[in-house]
Amino acid sequence: MAVSEFNFELLKRLCETPGVPGHEERMRALVAREMRPLVDTVEADAMGNVIGFRKGADDGPRVMIAAHMDEIGFLVRHIDDKGFLRLLPVGGWDPRTMVAQRVLVHGFSGETLRGVLMPGARPIHLLTPEELNKPPKIEEFFVDLGLPAEKVKSLVEPGDMVTMDRTCERIGDNVTSKTLDNRLSVFVMLETLRRLRETSLQANVLAVATAQEEVGLRGAITAAYALQPDIGIALDVTLANDFPGSPEAEQVTRLGAGVAIKIVDSSLICHPRLVRHFRDVAEAHRIPYQLEILPRGGTDAGGIQRSRAGVPSFTLSVPTRYVHTVNETACIADIQAAIDLLSAYLPEAHTRQYGYAGDIPAQE
Repeated sequence: MAVSEFNFELLKRLCETPGVPGHEERMRALVAREMRPLVDTVEADAMGNVIGFRKGADDGPRVMIAAHMDEIGFLVRHIDDKGFLRLLPVGGWDPRTMVAQRVLVHGFSGETLRGVLMPGARPIHLLTPEELNKPPKIEEFFVDLGLPAEKVKSLVEPGDMVTMDRTCERIGDNVTSKTLDNRLSVFVMLETLRRLRETSLQANVLAVATAQEEVGLRGAITAAYALQPDIGIALDVTLANDFPGSPEAEQVTRLGAGVAIKIVDSSLICHPRLVRHFRDVAEAHRIPYQLEILPRGGTDAGGIQRSRAGVPSFTLSVPTRYVHTVNETACIADIQAAIDLLSAYLPEAHTRQYGYAGDIPAQE
C-alpha cells in the first residue's frame, strides 16, 4: 500500500470516537458499519464485542483476530457542591501526563461538555521547592466545566464517561492520537478485511473488536470461549521507546523498523510455531518486521490463549511511542507493514499445524 492510499480519514474517525471500557457504544456502531460490507455476518455479544464472520472452507481453521476498541479514560466518581468533578480512572494512567489537559465529559443528558483537567495544587507562584518536585496523584485531579453546580448536576451524573479532548493528526511520516492504543489495530483489522475481500480463504475468519481490554482482557476472554477458535491473533500497539532518555536495551521496538512480531509479554508466551510462521511469511513477502519482547503489559492474546483447553495464540504489534498518553505516535510505514503481513498470513493460515499432539511418539 502506498502512503497516498493510507486511509487516514477512517483512522481519524476511529481515534476520535469515544469509548472507555464498558462504554463502547459509539465505537461498536462505527465498527459494525465499517465491517459489514467486508464480512458475511456482523453481530454483537453480551459483553459488547463486535464479531464479524467471514466464512472459509468447512474444514478450514477458525482464526480469531482480536483488536480491542476501548480507550483508557475516566468515569465521573463525584460531583461536589461547586460543580467540580472527581474521577475514577479506567485503564492505566500516569498522572504526570494528565496535568493541564482538556477533557470531554459525555453526560447522561446526551450533551458532551468540554472541561479542563487539573490537579488540586496551588499555582507554581505559591509552591515551595519541595512542593514543586512532588509528583501529582490521580486522586488529586478534578474537572472544571465552568458551570454552576446546579447546571452541572442537570447534565452529568456519577458513572458518566470522560475522555481526553485530543484529535488524531498526521505529523511528518507518523500519526499521533490519544487512542492509537488500540483504535490503530481496529484500523489494521478493517483494512486487512478490505484488502482480502476478493481473495479466497480456506480459514474461517472471526474478526472481533473487543470490549474492556484495558481493564483485564475481558471481552477477548468471553469471545474466545463462545467462538472456539483454533488460532488466536491479537492486534495491538507496543512500546517504541526509541526517544531521548531511554537506554537502547529498553527500547523494545523502533519506529520505522517494521511491524513487531511478539515473542513474549506478561500476558502470554506467543506460540513459537505461530511466531515462526509469521516470520516466514514476512520474509517471503519482504515485509519489514522486528522482534518484540515486552517486559510488562499484555494483550487480548493472553485471554484467548487461556480459553477452553487452550488456543495457540500470538500478537502482531505496531510500534508506538508515548503509549498511554495523549500523544501516542506510530509510523505509517509500520502500520502498512502490519496490514501487509496479516493480509499475507490469512490466505495460508491453514497450511500449518500448531498443536503439539504430533510431538508425542506413537505407542510401540
